[in-house]
Amino acid sequence: MLRATHQSAIPPERGEGIVYLRPDDGNAFRQAVRVVRQRADVPVAFGGQVAAGSLHLSEFAGVRTAALKGLQVRAAAGLGGQVMTSRRPGAVSDYGSAVTISHDYDAPVLAEGICSVAAAPVTVHGSVRGVLYCAARGVVPLGDRVLDTMVDATRRLAGELAVRDEVDRRLQLLDVADADRTALRDGVAIEEVRELHAEFRAIAQGLDDAVLRDRLHRACERLAHLTDARDAGDPPALSPRELDVLSQIALGCSNAETARRLSLKPETVKAYLRSAMRKLDVHTRHEAVVAARRRGALP
Repeated sequence: MLRATHQSAIPPERGEGIVYLRPDDGNAFRQAVRVVRQRADVPVAFGGQVAAGSLHLSEFAGVRTAALKGLQVRAAAGLGGQVMTSRRPGAVSDYGSAVTISHDYDAPVLAEGICSVAAAPVTVHGSVRGVLYCAARGVVPLGDRVLDTMVDATRRLAGELAVRDEVDRRLQLLDVADADRTALRDGVAIEEVRELHAEFRAIAQGLDDAVLRDRLHRACERLAHLTDARDAGDPPALSPRELDVLSQIALGCSNAETARRLSLKPETVKAYLRSAMRKLDVHTRHEAVVAARRRGALP
């Protein structure tokens, strides 16, 4: 599922309304729960997101009942609440008799038949955004391998959420630029748009999430049309990678710096640049950038 985060009146073709959608974070948690259960090789895994100070358990793998579904876990209550407060992983080998946690949620936990439980927070920039759990139905310690797997999963999930947050933040900047085109006559503002365009393309090329990648590419198309610098005619048929390279070259980056920013080899950058120059019918890096801007491929 997707959720709307911004509306814009300036898509690639001006005057048509478009909604930019953030992928549903619940899907990311759902995938993380499935992955951590498989990699940790545990019978049960579950988790959810934190909102308004409470953890909402919404994603499950391997459960036999609905006892835990929709449970709201308060900060400091139970194992999950303790993990939320401490922002550190925790575990108990016998949930019902553990003396290190409160027992606010014994009824649903024991109804599911869970005994051993480990939990780890999903922390983004110091804020706990959710918790992942692994559990077993026997009184057996969940060892370091399980905890290490959970920590790795929470870090990966936190990284994905951080990217989505950054995309939202930068799209807000784009909305501001969209709303005040007069400000773009200022050379500094134009350079900020160009930097934003290059950063969007650099982020997008490293994403596995196709929805988020497409969202960034559409934002780049908006940015490319903000400066009103294009000539008549269709944009050149540059590939996404060629545009990635040109967007960095437009900032004054060398081939080596472009390669570092895009996680490419310098020789690969040169090949993309040569291909773009052929398509644009130019002979230098500078001419390629100018031609791409005139044709609306770059801001």
